Amino acid sequence: MSHRELDYRAAGVDVRADLRETHSQLLGQLARPGSWLTGEQRVALARESRNGVHCSLCRERKRSLSPEQPAGEHDRNGDLAEVLVELAHRVRWDPQRLSRGWFERSLERGLTEGAYVEAVGIVAFTAGIDYFCRAIGIPDFELPDPVPGAPSGYVPQGLRSGQAWVSMLAPEDARGPEASLYGGSPFVPNIVRALSQVPDHSRQLQREMRSHYVGLADLTNPSAGRDLARPQIELVAARVSALNECFY
Repeated sequence: MSHRELDYRAAGVDVRADLRETHSQLLGQLARPGSWLTGEQRVALARESRNGVHCSLCRERKRSLSPEQPAGEHDRNGDLAEVLVELAHRVRWDPQRLSRGWFERSLERGLTEGAYVEAVGIVAFTAGIDYFCRAIGIPDFELPDPVPGAPSGYVPQGLRSGQAWVSMLAPEDARGPEASLYGGSPFVPNIVRALSQVPDHSRQLQREMRSHYVGLADLTNPSAGRDLARPQIELVAARVSALNECFY
């Protein structure tokens, strides 16, 4: 998929070439088999993440004191496994109330840690591109057709558990194909490490950071900015995080 196929004309504003290229890369990567999920599953996850806003079970749970009550099945848009539908809806539409217990029950229902990381990344990337479209006043981009093929089953060397719900790859442990995963950045936040079980997700997140925010290497540089100065960027980011009740 070329970025030329993505239509920004309804926005009435120019969209930078690096943003267009990042969106194109994201949708192209979404369509391909990953480490643990097929291209068909990955596109279905993105579709379900959008569908969650229409789910009657999710609406009832949002009104409930418990994020897991009432019990029942989600309204779905396809034949994706129920554990992945639950993940797509919850991570996209009720992330404030995710818990370690919910994560562990997801694994008990058949997800591996790697598949969980891959699925969460897909939902997060889809939300990011959808909210970009909303912000500039254009319809959500059409999801790509899945590319056939089997997942690679690739597990990076050097993963460590104990620092988060999932095992992560610290910069000092990165080796082999992941030796340059973080580009020698002096500071690698957990939000970047959290996707490192699926290295292509971490690489995609860093591309998104460079085009939508600032690059990983510039995180500790207070003078790094764009049309907005860095303090203005951080003010917007902090306000959005507070409104969304972000864990951080």
